[in-house]
Amino acid sequence: QVRLVESGGGLVQAGGALRLSCAASGRSSDDYTMGWFRQAPGKEREFVAAVTWSAATKYYADSVKGRFGISRDNAKNTVYLQMNSLRPEDTARYYCAAATTVVITSRPEEYSYWGQGTQVTVSS
Repeated sequence: QVRLVESGGGLVQAGGALRLSCAASGRSSDDYTMGWFRQAPGKEREFVAAVTWSAATKYYADSVKGRFGISRDNAKNTVYLQMNSLRPEDTARYYCAAATTVVITSRPEEYSYWGQGTQVTVSS
């Protein structure tokens, strides 16, 4: 069992930046692919970014490529999502997730563990 707790969300103006953190506890998350997803009101949950356990492979949604960066610190059991040049359309609840796969994936059904999410609101 892996417990995930997100933090770092908040209200920011368009063009601003935030860094989200996801702290993992319980079974070691070293072997997991870690991902970030987001869900806006009335919309389906969508993939944002993922990173393999070694951080050798990273994958981003086209909508955030070049603006967001995912990283992980296995010594701290923490995954980060650095979000720059934020836009109002980035407003959503952001979720951290862990997948028991060595192959990076953007499919939410591949992720076994989920956090409760942290709200990000970008004002125009």
